Amino acid sequence: MVRIKRIYDPPAPEDGKRILVDRLWPRGIARDEARLHEWLKEIAPGNELRKQFCHDPERWEEFRASYRRELEANAELLDRLRKLAREEMVTLLYAAKDEEHNNAVVLEEMLR
Repeated sequence: MVRIKRIYDPPAPEDGKRILVDRLWPRGIARDEARLHEWLKEIAPGNELRKQFCHDPERWEEFRASYRRELEANAELLDRLRKLAREEMVTLLYAAKDEEHNNAVVLEEMLR
């Protein structure tokens, strides 16, 4: 039970465990407003990959493949999220404006 949502969207009871999966804290969001279960910045794309991608849809496929490799190398965190998702709803939160081309989309694919 996994879904993704922008952190700027209001929290909802059906979100279950809210986990921020960005390396950087989102601008304009107070920590208490976010209502996070956890900030799992270690599972976000590495700084180099994040900067290379720069949310450019033309670089999406390359980013997606590289990020999947990073996630496979980070199997413990991925397994931890899978376990949580088997127990209850998990909402992966991200700050990007592009709802189709962001790390949470790739992470959701990997968890399914």
